[in-house]
Amino acid sequence: MKAGGVGLNLTAADTVIHYDPWWNPAAENQATDRAWRMGQDKPVFVYKLIAKGTLEEKIQEMQRRKAELADAVLAEGEAHSLAITHDDLQAIFAPL
Repeated sequence: MKAGGVGLNLTAADTVIHYDPWWNPAAENQATDRAWRMGQDKPVFVYKLIAKGTLEEKIQEMQRRKAELADAVLAEGEAHSLAITHDDLQAIFAPL
């Protein structure tokens, strides 16, 4: 995902397959956006290959939580669910 460098547009592609998730969802979003740029005249399909019960499944859950955390920090009003709980830590470090 990071090998492409800056400013790479892949508008000839209409399918993006993520088979190795990153801890940072922004990296995956950037890879997807390389196919979905100005000049793209076809719909872009994105697939994430995640096997149940694997580290990748945990990474996907962490990505979801990070996105929720970022939304809560940037949202107006009181942020009430920003704390990491004991259950969160157990889920992160639990054996597969």
